[in-house]
Amino acid sequence: MAFELPKLPYAYDALEPHIDARTMEIHHTKHHAGYTNNLNNAIKGTDLEGKSIEDILTGLDMSNAAVRNNGGGFYNHNLFWEILNPEEKGRLSGPLKEAIEAEYMSVDAFKESFSKAAATRFGSGWAWLCVHKGGKVEICSTPNQDNPLMPGVGCGGTPILALDVWEHAYYLNYQNRRPDYIEAFFKVVNWNEVERRYEAAK
Repeated sequence: MAFELPKLPYAYDALEPHIDARTMEIHHTKHHAGYTNNLNNAIKGTDLEGKSIEDILTGLDMSNAAVRNNGGGFYNHNLFWEILNPEEKGRLSGPLKEAIEAEYMSVDAFKESFSKAAATRFGSGWAWLCVHKGGKVEICSTPNQDNPLMPGVGCGGTPILALDVWEHAYYLNYQNRRPDYIEAFFKVVNWNEVERRYEAAK
């Protein structure tokens, strides 16, 4: 089975004014679709064909640039769309909030650390909140389409929150104001989904 571009669970304009409809449409139908098609082409006829994207990435030969870039792009965007929130779904609470406060002292301090990881990622990349077995959380960032599932990227655990800081994710609306985009991101996080992922992965 080839990988398929997922349908968004909300309309392209559902995140306005924080993320504009035109950016969402281009991001999904052009960028994410491109990663999906290129990933299928890269694994066709290889022993990776038929594996889950998680199995592909955790066992990845990092010298395989086509699968690294496009497999990462496919997985990263799948997660990104799912943790975005068109209807103010939930507030950070429960065991995830407790884990964040245990590691970062407060929710505000966590947001500051996450925002710094996103803002200081040079060039293109991602910021992550990951959970390790046992429930400990970690903020990190990766370049390009790398993610914490890949071997040797410098941060580990299972990603449960992702922020795309490639320029295609924000430039139409925010131009070079990446910090403004990062601030807006926190207004459209679906904490119910992030908490569900935390519980499943810890």
